[in-house]
Parts: sequence; structure tokens; C-alpha cells
Amino acid sequence: MMNQENTISQAERYRKAKQVTLVGAVINALLGCMKVVGGMIYNSHALVADGIHSFSDLLTDIMVVFASKYGSQEADERHPYGHQRIETAATLLLALFLVLAGAGITWDALDELITHSEDMPKLLALPIAIISILANEGLYHYTLYIGNRIQSKLLTANAWHHRSDAGSSIIVVLGLIGSYAGYSYFDALAAILVGAMIIKMGLSYGWNSVKELIDTAVNPETIEHIEATIKAVNGVQRVHQLRSRMMGNDVFIDVHILVAPKISVSEGHYIAQQVHRDLLNTNSNIKDVTVHVDPEDDEEVCPSLNLPNRAVIEDRYIKVWQNAFPSIRSWSIHYLDGKLEIDLVFDLEFNKWDALKTHLEASISRQDDIRCVHLLNDVQIIRFETK
Repeated sequence: MMNQENTISQAERYRKAKQVTLVGAVINALLGCMKVVGGMIYNSHALVADGIHSFSDLLTDIMVVFASKYGSQEADERHPYGHQRIETAATLLLALFLVLAGAGITWDALDELITHSEDMPKLLALPIAIISILANEGLYHYTLYIGNRIQSKLLTANAWHHRSDAGSSIIVVLGLIGSYAGYSYFDALAAILVGAMIIKMGLSYGWNSVKELIDTAVNPETIEHIEATIKAVNGVQRVHQLRSRMMGNDVFIDVHILVAPKISVSEGHYIAQQVHRDLLNTNSNIKDVTVHVDPEDDEEVCPSLNLPNRAVIEDRYIKVWQNAFPSIRSWSIHYLDGKLEIDLVFDLEFNKWDALKTHLEASISRQDDIRCVHLLNDVQIIRFETK
């Protein structure tokens, strides 16, 4: 049973993600043209490199739009859990771009320190770099806001990508100022620091995506809260085999609950429904809950797994008993602790109890599977229905 109470629909998530990404793409294209042309005119190699960096971001923006479109699709027959892993894979790729961008900035800075290369750009290159900083910082805040609002890790990662672009433009500004002041090595040191920060950021996003792709469980605090919620449901005696995994921001739960061994199937299902409902109501990120109802703890071993099924029991025992005692009206089986317990229900008029016991003792004396047989007298059932 899926949780249908999403605050933002998948279509709305895609619309907002597409809107903010296209805005970023247009601005990156404009900045790229401005920085490349300005760098060539005003003799700033750093500004030209920064412009090429902006053009490379267009590829990232296209990837974000693609991933948002297909990752926001609803679940279907071939993808019953949805398509959010597309965003996860795209986030991993974007994290790789961040690491490569940071490594490139760091490498260029180290090369500048080693070679002691000095270029004297013109003063008008400085305002272009400042405009780039302001534009990318604005894109960062805008994209981060929308990413948090629609709970998209991909957009959040892209927001930090915009901030990395602002960082690279800061490097250009520091390099220009250092060049004008005669301290050309200062921009290289700043570039190494910003590059290291970008690499760390990319590794963080990449590692989180890898953990999600290999179905890493949610954090221990959330697991404790989930377990406490389940245990609070009336009828749940114990919780075991509690498993969780993430898909985007959605959490999927699989859990086994231990209930009283001889309650009805419908009551066990009712308890499972209560567990399902309470988990969805207490954590908005939980998308789906699968509850397995156990009459005994089978976490380590399944003692009843090799016992005969209902059809075999009917052919081997029940039909034989019914032929000898036609008054058997119904019967039920309990699989507990590796043994069978069978309930036989008889007509009210049945009175051959001694003969029945003798027959049963002879029938099951050599059967280790059957622990006991309960003999029950049928009662008259009066049905009362309210209008």
C-alpha cells in the first residue's frame, strides 16, 4: 500500500525543477559568453577559463532537466517503486563533475605556483568576474530554495555546483587583485583552498548517492523511532527483521511483527494495517511499508517450514477421521514451534468421545509432527446485525 499523501505531486516537482534549471542554463550561457569574450579582450586567461567552465555547466543543466523529468515519473508496472533512482544516479554524476572541477582548479593553482607564470590583465576584467560571482551566488540561493522545497537532492547538488562557480569567479577576482598588487601567488593559494572545498562537497554528495544505490538503511535515530512506533501498536508483541532503504527522499520499510499465535487471520491483518498507517502518519518520508505477521519468532530459524501443508494434512489425516466420524464439521491447523496443533469441531449431537480418542491415538502415535489434537464441541451461533 503506497502513501498517496505527498505534499508536492511528481508533476509539480518536475515543473519547478525544470524552471529553475532552465533559468540557470540561460544565465550560465550569458556568463560564459561574457567571460570568454571579456577575457580575450582584457587579457585575462583566468577569466577565459572561467567562461569555459560556465559553458560546461550547460551540460550539467541539461542532465538535471533530463533526470528531473524521468525521475519524477510515477510508479508503473516495470518500476513499481518509482523512478527516483534516476535522480540518485544523476546526483552521483554531478558529484563527479564537482570533484573534477575542484581538482581542475587545484591543479591550475599548483601549476601557477610551480611555474610562477604572471599575466597582467586589464582593469576592466575585474567587474566581469564580480558580476559572475553575484549571478552564481543568486543562482545558488534560488536553486537551493527550490531543491529543499521539492525535496530534490539533485537540485540541491546543482545549487552547490552554482556556488562552486561563484568560488571559481572569486578565484579570478583574487587573482586579478593579486596581479594588480604584485602578489600573484595569493590567487593560487586561494584557488587551492576553494578547489579542496569543492572536492569535499562532491565526495559528500557522491558518497550519499552510492549509499542510496546500494540500499543503505536510514540513520539509527530514525530506525529507533520507527521501531518504537511499531511496538506502540496494540497487538504487536515483538519486532524483528526491521529493514529500511532509501530511494531519493522516500523511505521504504520491511518489518516482521510477532503477534499472538492463535488469533484470526483478519485480526493479524488488522494489526498489520495499524502498523502501516501509524508509520505513514508519523514520518512523511516513509513511502511504503511491508508488514509480515509472524505467530512465532522465525528470525534465526523457521522450525515449522518442513511440516506438511494443509492439503497433505487433509489427505493424510482429516479425510480418514471424517470417514470414521462424519460428525467432524470443521478443522483448523496451527504451526507452532515446529509442531502441528489441529482443532477438530464436532456436531452438538456427537457423543463417541472415547472411541474418537482411541482412534486418534492409533492414528498419530507414530507421527512426531503432531503435538496435539484439540476436540471441540460445536455451538449454536446466533448472528446479530445492526441496521
